[in-house]
Amino acid sequence: LQSMVCQSTGSSGINAEYGADGSTLVYTRHEPVGVVGGIIPWNFPLLMFAWKIAPMLACGNTAVMKCAEQTPLTALYVAKLAKEVGFPDGVINVLSGFGHTAGGAMSHHMDIDKIGFTGSTEVGKIIQQASGQSNLKRVTLELGGKSPNIVFDDCDLEQAVGASHMGLFFNVGQCCCAGSRLYVQEGIYERFVGEMVKQAQARVLGDPFDPRTNHGAQIDATQLNKIIGLVDSGVKQGASLQCGGGQYGDKGFYMEPTVFADVKDDMDISTQEIFGPVMQISSFKTAEEVIERANNTNYGLAAGVFTKNVDKMYQVSSALKAGHVWGNTYNVLVTQSPFGGYKESGFGRDLGEYALSSYTEVKCVTMAVPQKNS
Repeated sequence: LQSMVCQSTGSSGINAEYGADGSTLVYTRHEPVGVVGGIIPWNFPLLMFAWKIAPMLACGNTAVMKCAEQTPLTALYVAKLAKEVGFPDGVINVLSGFGHTAGGAMSHHMDIDKIGFTGSTEVGKIIQQASGQSNLKRVTLELGGKSPNIVFDDCDLEQAVGASHMGLFFNVGQCCCAGSRLYVQEGIYERFVGEMVKQAQARVLGDPFDPRTNHGAQIDATQLNKIIGLVDSGVKQGASLQCGGGQYGDKGFYMEPTVFADVKDDMDISTQEIFGPVMQISSFKTAEEVIERANNTNYGLAAGVFTKNVDKMYQVSSALKAGHVWGNTYNVLVTQSPFGGYKESGFGRDLGEYALSSYTEVKCVTMAVPQKNS
């Protein structure tokens, strides 16, 4: 919130100028949208709450936050803290409930002026339709992804292996920008696959409150079963299962860290967002080839590029149709920089100054000047 307030003071003031002949005064105001709804997912309940509510409040709006039905306690506790520190009644409001009821009511509500949503592309389209069916409320959508991660043979291999591993297995794969389509150049392909298998097999599954654990459970049985179903399809369609592939243990919703090699671009595991700890690795020959393959998707949220060649890094990152491209790293997010996608990964941006534009209305005022003084 502090970061957003600091940025809003520099971007949402009044800009004034006189007409060419001095007979008019023209100024632009950035005003609060009004009542703003935020609908957030279960994978990062506190972080997503902060990403949405900070620009809402910094721009002078009131907020209605709808938390995911799987993770309601975080948002409700933040609401309790907001009351304790003195936020006026009605400024921060939190709803818990199911998407089709509570979320649907917000999306169709005639007195909500804007919705900021993070979640699946399927639900994002429903919210967009609801806007058209109600009051044409403004909508920003941060949706799903199937992000390509491209590793050239001139990379720092150790760095690329470590960053690519975390780019997929961070938060047990439950991350919209996960680097789930991993393209590795032929010269280092076999070695890279071997290193990724070692990294996956070294993950420690168990109680998340145990400091030794770095791989927890999936959110629920529905998500676990979806992941296992897609893994099974990968095996049936001919991908090479290198490790994992099944449920871990008989308690909880734990999925084994899974690595596929020799994945074809038309396989289900290469086209569908798995949202779990399943890595898919393919090989490529040239930069031109991999750019075309990487862009051959309905999604466009994020991408990664690993190379020591600066010219190649610039060429490939410029050609990728994605809202956020990482170079020689992955999943590094800075509060002051924008985050959001192309294509069916949504529109609008969270974070940074770009997020603020979604939470203000722009008003132009033109006034006649009775006497020219310049």
